[in-house]
Amino acid sequence: MEATESLPRMTRERLSTLVLSPNPPPYAIIDVRDDDHLGGHIHTSMHVPSRSIDAQLPYLLRTLVDKEIVVFHCALSQQRGPTAALRYLRERAREVEKRDGRKAKVEEVRSAEGVVRGTEGGEDWEGWGDEKKAEGRVKGQEVYVLDGGFVKWQEKYGRDERLTDSFAPDIWVDYY
Repeated sequence: MEATESLPRMTRERLSTLVLSPNPPPYAIIDVRDDDHLGGHIHTSMHVPSRSIDAQLPYLLRTLVDKEIVVFHCALSQQRGPTAALRYLRERAREVEKRDGRKAKVEEVRSAEGVVRGTEGGEDWEGWGDEKKAEGRVKGQEVYVLDGGFVKWQEKYGRDERLTDSFAPDIWVDYY
């Protein structure tokens, strides 16, 4: 059984590069903060409060099906973000099992940053740009947790309007 500590982390620098890239791979950022969502959010992120994550899993599976990279985060990415990412991965594995009629699991897939958790039909896929797709196969999805969560993100990128929407700096002065 996977644990939240085993989920790979994406740095705020790598995520900012992804958000600013003119031709990024298909990606999604899932913000699972609850009432602490006020004060700003990462540009392009989708707000799915952690208290509703279980009810939203079917929606997330449909919405994120074509995404190569999915990044979950909460305020600090210590509890809610990693838990949501793990729930998503487990539900995705169950859906693959139902669809394909075979036992699916959260399996290891290699990336440029090391081991990434995802589900896929048995092949290992390297990096973002690997064109190793063969007919009838689906590329594995890289699922990350934002290292340091929104608290660390806003310290560096809160005032950057290209990267952060609706930023209210007074909320973050003494947040943690």
